[in-house]
Amino acid sequence: MSSRTLPLLFINLGGEMLYILDQRLRAQNIPADKAKKVMNDIITTMFNKKFLEELFKPQELYSKKALRTVFDRLAHASIMRLNQASMDKLYDLMTMAFKYQVLLCPRPKDILLVSFNHMDAIKDFVKDTPSILSQVDETYRQLIEMYTPLSSGEFQLIRQTLLIFFQDMHIRVSIFLKDKVQNSNGRFVLPTSGPVPHGTQVPGLIRMFSCTGEEFTRLKFNNGGNYTTALREGSFDIFGDRVTKLGTNMYSVSRPVETHMSGTSKNSAQHTKVSAAPNPLAKEELNLLARLMGGLEVQKPGNADTGFRISLFATDEEEEEALISRPDELSCGVINIQATKDQQANAELAKIMGEFTESGDQSPSVSNKGDDLLAMMDGL
Repeated sequence: MSSRTLPLLFINLGGEMLYILDQRLRAQNIPADKAKKVMNDIITTMFNKKFLEELFKPQELYSKKALRTVFDRLAHASIMRLNQASMDKLYDLMTMAFKYQVLLCPRPKDILLVSFNHMDAIKDFVKDTPSILSQVDETYRQLIEMYTPLSSGEFQLIRQTLLIFFQDMHIRVSIFLKDKVQNSNGRFVLPTSGPVPHGTQVPGLIRMFSCTGEEFTRLKFNNGGNYTTALREGSFDIFGDRVTKLGTNMYSVSRPVETHMSGTSKNSAQHTKVSAAPNPLAKEELNLLARLMGGLEVQKPGNADTGFRISLFATDEEEEEALISRPDELSCGVINIQATKDQQANAELAKIMGEFTESGDQSPSVSNKGDDLLAMMDGL
């Protein structure tokens, strides 16, 4: 497991979230000033300096529930509101889109180019707001400083860490199904054609060398695909052509997007429920959330900014049906965490975390304490 994976996971999922929200704000004809405020508020929060300082510290990936809580909070950082079914669908679309991009990366290092495509789009969202733009530019510099020196082996470890995180997620997405890049069981179809990774050659040739290093024979074989020579390498600078289209906005052409649970995902969810046990990283997850959430403030609409709700479904009936049909294990309500610097609150939080980490030695009846703990934090 790589300790450098979390910033890439967060930025790429955040980029996908912004693509989806931008598309829904347009589809529901939200006034331009309100839509811009929503995007600006979310991006400002997403690139908060203290938030990113914690995010870029080397650390293991945390649970899906902890990360989901961060994005629940992030999505509600402005005057826009999503109900539970829409938030579930938003998170499904985000995760499946990035999973597909990670699977299709020709080289592990290309995950950084995917991240830069997301960053380029985010920068375009706030191009008319210099104060937010400077925050985004600073994150570019941090990404370049942290990731460009890494070896191919370190990027491979990051890729494996991401795929392990996504391995039980098999949500069917209509765009992928229509494009025939996803099967009905929610698994992706990997291509056996197209350009080979940069720095490699089209497979199909075996060359044999003598002990002196001289080539003495060649054998050709059928590679089983329709491969072409590699494209030029994308730019790893702040400005430049990334070459790859992975990580760009697939919602730029308007078309409805639906998600469906596959049988595999339902079985995985049932298995997760049966095998649930106290998480040994629970205390660290809560420490992370307490630190991260301290920089994320959910805005309460005032008189000047009337709040509004957006939906990721065509009708209210579809939204209700999705909420009912989704397995409880894969659905998380919107959790508001009030993290504060107040000493008394921090002391109480530490006490709760201490009780939770000690619960592994108690009876099974308290083993689900972690499920309720994030909600309990709201009262601190």
